[in-house]
Amino acid sequence: MSKSYPSNLSHAQYELLRDLLPEAKPGGRPREVDLWEVLNAIFYILVEGVRWRSLPGDFPAWQTVYTYFRNWRKDGTWINVHDCLYRCSRIEQGRMPSPSEAVLDSQSVKSAAGVHEAVGFDAGKIIKGRKRFITVDTLGLVLRVFVTAASTPEREGGKTALQRVRKQGKAVSRLHTIWVDGGFDGAPFMQWVISICYWLVQVVLRPEQTKGFVLLKKRWVVERTNGWIMHCRRLVRDYELLPETSETFIYLAMIRIMVRRLA
Repeated sequence: MSKSYPSNLSHAQYELLRDLLPEAKPGGRPREVDLWEVLNAIFYILVEGVRWRSLPGDFPAWQTVYTYFRNWRKDGTWINVHDCLYRCSRIEQGRMPSPSEAVLDSQSVKSAAGVHEAVGFDAGKIIKGRKRFITVDTLGLVLRVFVTAASTPEREGGKTALQRVRKQGKAVSRLHTIWVDGGFDGAPFMQWVISICYWLVQVVLRPEQTKGFVLLKKRWVVERTNGWIMHCRRLVRDYELLPETSETFIYLAMIRIMVRRLA
């Protein structure tokens, strides 16, 4: 058993997650590694922001931990765990499993040195790196994420993010309105959302001639979610070689939030 790190799962939290993880593959040697320790190591990477090779020695070997992380990214395990906890979180809050409204926003973050794939320059934010398109419900819980180059226009990235939400099928059967900021404004984008996704788009603009922080209707929810995500040091900057890995760490940040609320 590893030391007691702040990022560790409690026993109740692990019991909640254990039933959502895939069984060991049949054949070969029995699984010897403790999945509780593997999960604790992955969440340590997420929260503390260290390199895989810098995992403390009381965790399983970093190669083993990374293999589980990578395999579960590729086979969709992390998405399935996230979606199951998402439904449970909404029900626990007295809501229907499917949201009726969602908020779409983008966040540009700097990329680390050595990261070259899907990297661009956001002229508006003066940031070289990647852009995160995040869709959340009115509770601030993430529906789907799309990470791409920071140079990607808002409307183009928004379309991809909303298509991912739409592919959830029955899980978003009640969804009818998408709230966005002025970056997604414009008749072509609105018409695309209506014709492809069958949803309405509501634009919330910042009042003119205002300075400092302004609480904007609906939009504050996704800004709060971005704040939650940035508490994880691994997500303060984009260190991942692949944008898909960045997306997985965002889902992991939300998994950590939801499992702590449920257990």
